[in-house]
Amino acid sequence: MESGRATLLKEQQLKDQFDNLEKHTQSGIEFVERYSKFVKERSDIEISYAKQIRNLSKKYQPKKNSREEEENKYTSCRAFLSTLNELNDYAGQHEVIAENLTSQIITELSRYLTELKAERKSHFHDGRKAQQQIESLWKQLESSKRRFERDCKEADRAQQYFERMDADINVTKADVEKARQQAQMRHQIAADSKTEYSNYLTKFNQEQNEHYYTLIPNIFQKLQEMEERRIERVGVSMKTYAEVDREVLPIVGKCLDGMTKAAESIEPKTDSKQVVESYKSGFEPPGDVEFEDYGPGQTMKRTVSETSLSNSRGEAKERPGGGKSKGKLWPFIKNKNKLSLKLITFNSHVRNLIEGSGPEDFSHLPPEQRRKKLQAKIDDINKDIQKEMDQKDALTKMKGVYEKNPQMGDPASVDPRLVEMSMNIEKLQSEVQKFEGWLAEVEGRLPSRSDPPRRQSGLYESQNSNSTMVDNNCAQDRESPDGSYTEEQSSETQVKVAIANTPEFDDEFDDGDEETLPTIGTCKAVYSFEGHNEGTISVTEGELLFVIEQDKGDGWTRVRRNEEEEGYVPTSYVEVFLETNTKGAMTYI
Repeated sequence: MESGRATLLKEQQLKDQFDNLEKHTQSGIEFVERYSKFVKERSDIEISYAKQIRNLSKKYQPKKNSREEEENKYTSCRAFLSTLNELNDYAGQHEVIAENLTSQIITELSRYLTELKAERKSHFHDGRKAQQQIESLWKQLESSKRRFERDCKEADRAQQYFERMDADINVTKADVEKARQQAQMRHQIAADSKTEYSNYLTKFNQEQNEHYYTLIPNIFQKLQEMEERRIERVGVSMKTYAEVDREVLPIVGKCLDGMTKAAESIEPKTDSKQVVESYKSGFEPPGDVEFEDYGPGQTMKRTVSETSLSNSRGEAKERPGGGKSKGKLWPFIKNKNKLSLKLITFNSHVRNLIEGSGPEDFSHLPPEQRRKKLQAKIDDINKDIQKEMDQKDALTKMKGVYEKNPQMGDPASVDPRLVEMSMNIEKLQSEVQKFEGWLAEVEGRLPSRSDPPRRQSGLYESQNSNSTMVDNNCAQDRESPDGSYTEEQSSETQVKVAIANTPEFDDEFDDGDEETLPTIGTCKAVYSFEGHNEGTISVTEGELLFVIEQDKGDGWTRVRRNEEEEGYVPTSYVEVFLETNTKGAMTYI
């Protein structure tokens, strides 16, 4: 009995160990799956990061036909472009990391997990099968043991019954014989049960020895080896994880070295020289202003400012007839209809100046800039000519091949294209000649360093110089009164010069016979207004003025302070009170 209990206890402990191993190996599989998920998320991060880096690099690439592309001639801009290219390569290395993580770790672990689960299932199936087999043998042994015990008890009872019958004198001899045979039969059954029990016991012990000393240790050994391989595989994956990053470090280092080299290639002096070369106008500084003596009967010439069209506001000048003309209020003049008609004659020219476009010969640019533009245009056309000539040569050779081998093609089919190319080449050559003529003209007019300086403003002194100023408005008006070149004021100055040097406009502005506008109301300045522009008038907050012209929809109201001071102020800066005999009483705030 004690031996049976020990066997049952061992079986229970063995079952418990299988349960523990099953939990542990399942935990190991879950760990591998968790690590594989971690690598997968890292790979997704690398792909997303690489995509964002590529988009960033693409976003800041210079656009075609834009100012950014023009700035690539500067070393700092080229260095930034190199940095963007290196950054794009840097993003590529992160894509390589993601690809290697996927192929070397994620895919391999996924395949290994499938094999691991199958192997684990097989080992535990073998273990359960061995347990079921030993339990079956144990039940057979217990059954034969109980049967042997029962048969022995039956044999003892039959023997005792025979002995009682044999001792009883009242029992017949036949009954005694029957009891004796019954006892002998029971003893034989007990002997057979004993033999059977002994056989089962021997078999069970053999199977039990094999179970505990061979089968179960082998299964446990296989499970141990499986677990060790799993742990080793995880370690290899972790090492590969680090190696994937280490493999791209040399290329990443080269990318960073490229960025450093690009930064070190920046040359401030070279960039500044490029700026000077790009915006050099070719003008000579103005000469000294000559001294003009004043004597009886002499009139001193006024030096007209290059940034103004007329006298300053409020200043009156004497006309030959003795009359006075008010200060010119450009562009806000009384007779707007006449001004509009005269503006039509040069409206397209003014639009070109303001919008930055210009004529085909680049005459709106300073001489040096014009020369560069013309030279660049000539170079571009020459490239087109060379391209057309190369294509023409290729077609000529093709025509020769067709003439020698008619089966390859019809030579006449090439003629229309050859004629077209010849016409294109002639047209481009005429274009080159035209631009070369303009270039020769510019190079002939550019002053040498030995030429004496000229006072640019001297062109304003006579009426005969007006046409020269209109033709060379860019050269004149891009120069400030002190002789420096100013790009920002070019459009405004060009417009002013074009208007100021048109005789019709001078007559319109200087018409001293025009009648004084009547007062149509009063106004009070709500805010102070400086009135720096020509045609405006300065007002202070709370000042009362006369209204002589309503707002025509352009946001300006014409007011008068006294007989000599009048001009335009923003309508939103004054509160206007019109007289009732005009278009009704109206108030603007």
